[in-house]
Amino acid sequence: MQDPLPIRPLDHPIDAVVDVPGSKSYTNRALIIAAMADGFSTIRGALFSDDTERMADSLRRLGIRVEEDASRCEFQVWGAGGTFPAPSGELFVGDAGTAARFLTAFLALGNGEFRLDGDSRMRERPIGPLLDALNDLGVEARSEVGNGCPPLIIKTSGLQGGEVTMPGDQSSQYFSALLMVGPLTRNGLVIHVQHDLVSKPYIDLTADIMRAFGATMTRDANYELLTVAGNQSYSGRDYFVEPDASNASYFFGAAAITGGRVRIEHLDRASAQGDLEILNAFRAMGCQVRDDDGFIEVVGPPRLRGITVDANAYSDMALTLCAIAPFAEGPTEIRNIGHTRFQESDRIAAATAELRRLGQEVEEFRDGLRITPRPVIPATVRTYQDHRVAMAFALVGLKTPGVAIQDPSCTSKTFPEYWDRLEDLRVHAETQTSANGGGSPPRTIVDTETTGP
Repeated sequence: MQDPLPIRPLDHPIDAVVDVPGSKSYTNRALIIAAMADGFSTIRGALFSDDTERMADSLRRLGIRVEEDASRCEFQVWGAGGTFPAPSGELFVGDAGTAARFLTAFLALGNGEFRLDGDSRMRERPIGPLLDALNDLGVEARSEVGNGCPPLIIKTSGLQGGEVTMPGDQSSQYFSALLMVGPLTRNGLVIHVQHDLVSKPYIDLTADIMRAFGATMTRDANYELLTVAGNQSYSGRDYFVEPDASNASYFFGAAAITGGRVRIEHLDRASAQGDLEILNAFRAMGCQVRDDDGFIEVVGPPRLRGITVDANAYSDMALTLCAIAPFAEGPTEIRNIGHTRFQESDRIAAATAELRRLGQEVEEFRDGLRITPRPVIPATVRTYQDHRVAMAFALVGLKTPGVAIQDPSCTSKTFPEYWDRLEDLRVHAETQTSANGGGSPPRTIVDTETTGP
């Protein structure tokens, strides 16, 4: 494990335009849909990270031709029309939860026996509801050790479709996994949702990518019934991956706590990424938000306000709010994120422990936490091998001396260049502040090698 990474505080507000890498959610969905398509696809502006490389490697192991050009942020995929050559195989997805769930459903389209495994944390992450649904659809899908977690064994002679029921209060990815393979079944899929579905916007994001490749699904207004017609097909195409709203949130958070300004290019409110709902939280905390065509800009206030918020729609970003809450006037309460206890870490427990380590008063609930600001105590933040814990809590160090991040390399899961980007914000701004005699810095450009459409 690497030594802890000290985060040097900023002594001035940020003023920057940032191009963040492509969305992991879009990249992994586009990869697997392109693999199911008829014909050739180029996925441009793609994220290159541990998670997306796990997906691409798994597709190759199944006989799908996938080539890449990381310098251009592009994947090339030769689709196999909903089949794959490999009659059997073993896949290893590390701790890539999206890859594990999407590939589990994808394997059901095959004809043979397959094994899917991951690292130690993945072996603790439940996938039982998806296995149960596949069994109801005629596929033999089971946990090798019987605990509803990987390693998984999939024995299949194809997926015909049908009608299933799954609980909605654990992960929307179970539903996205089935929706994406649904068009290639003979009979289609009807999916009933038990309990309130978490992270609803990700269903619309999945539908958006399916539609781009030529297939459709429908849902009712309450996300209680999801339907996919069978005998559809996907067509290969050029596809542009928009910037990752989740990763953008850390830069917005930096603007919020420094009273500065950050603009993210090639991203606007027309996006299907539900994580952009966090902009409403930034507004409520006193930030100015512009979401004009083609960019989103957040300007931090002189002092943030504490808020009470339901963060279910953007639960991946709840940690960003946790990290900026110590700098607000008044408590911040974040609720309806109970499902995040089963992600890369138990994120509610992790946030509670690390905020307390930093001197904050925290009340932990089953589905969230309440943070009452106290003077921040310098500390080394444990990350629990969770990329989002590392990236979010680095924000505390931008404001307070003596904060370090344990195991900083865990950010390679979704944002390999994250630490360079934070340093660029500081170095470029300090250089330009010095050049301007210590006055307000002009706008700086921080480029993460992601090109626009």
